[in-house]
Amino acid sequence: MSAIDTHIRARFAQLQGIMRSMASVLVAYSGGVDSTFLLKVAVDILHENALAVLARSPTLPAHDRADALAMIERLGARSMVIEGNEMSNASFVRNDRTRCYWCKHELFMSLQEIALREGLQQVIEGSNSDDTSDYRPGLAAARELGIRSPLMEAGLTKDDIRLLSRELGLPTWDKPASACLSSRIPYGTAIEEPVLKRIDAAEDFLRGLGFTQVRVRHHGDVARIEVSDDAMHRLLEKPLRREIAARFQELGYVYTTIDAEGYRTGSMNKTILNEGQP
Repeated sequence: MSAIDTHIRARFAQLQGIMRSMASVLVAYSGGVDSTFLLKVAVDILHENALAVLARSPTLPAHDRADALAMIERLGARSMVIEGNEMSNASFVRNDRTRCYWCKHELFMSLQEIALREGLQQVIEGSNSDDTSDYRPGLAAARELGIRSPLMEAGLTKDDIRLLSRELGLPTWDKPASACLSSRIPYGTAIEEPVLKRIDAAEDFLRGLGFTQVRVRHHGDVARIEVSDDAMHRLLEKPLRREIAARFQELGYVYTTIDAEGYRTGSMNKTILNEGQP
């Protein structure tokens, strides 16, 4: 990990200035690298005028929820846990290319209501400047509703945030990337809570075997496993493969495959990006 240069420090200073200008904020919190860093900065600068809100939902991996709650306590942040309601939205459940938009739209509407009730000036979320390179319709929902993305506004990349998080003593600085469980399901396949639970259980099993950066992509009765390049050799060991296949069959997968390309973010968006769609 490289040292923090003057350009990163300048972007960090810009973020701090943005935070001071908002006076009071509601942080859309998930427990990931970005939202944890954002919450830390908000608490350091705004203290009691920062409120973390975590949405509990079947789309949030159970281990992420536990980590998020522990981090809120560690940071001493004011917090609130709400029930996510995206599963009641037919536009989200049908899982077309606008899925993320409807999920975020539901969430941000709820957060705005809370901010208004709590007397907080601004709802903020943790997208960074790298997020513009992937297909992220949730950003459109944020813009439409006036939700601000201070990390993006300050020009901070994911690498910048990891470096700064380490300097601030945040244990999330090297946390593997995470995303909601619906991102494991191909567009056009309806999102169902039992399927989300199956994916969560499958990924949790793999983490229990020592795989840290992992995705289980759901394709009906087929599970496609993605792991980081440095873990691929272990995944290919015959005894472990058999153990994984047996457990996945218990979970309802008839076939278990290993993706030769390994883990990469946004793999379910590949066809969209190749088509040049927005």
